[in-house]
Amino acid sequence: METIATTIERTLLAWPGVSAQPHRFGGVEFHVNNHEIGHLHGSYLADLPFPRKIRDELVAAGRAQAHHILPDTGWVSYFIRGGDDLAPVLALFRLNYERLVAGRPAAT
Repeated sequence: METIATTIERTLLAWPGVSAQPHRFGGVEFHVNNHEIGHLHGSYLADLPFPRKIRDELVAAGRAQAHHILPDTGWVSYFIRGGDDLAPVLALFRLNYERLVAGRPAAT
């Protein structure tokens, strides 16, 4: 049985143009069109960069929390507690992916 992090990584890497690399603070980060979609710290935490307006909407809707270290930025954090969190965290990555590829093809 694969870990939540492995499932997320496998899913994201199947999207056109997505690449992965080690994250400077541990874990793995994902990119498309030379922009970070977000990164994982193991199977327990996802951090994603959004414009502040989108971040505020996501936090207000309860879909994510303000970033655990940088709460006054556009970054959000999603604490993954188990398999039930897989769909919501993938939805956040997909939202950011679609925002970053809108209007231009994903880099390959």
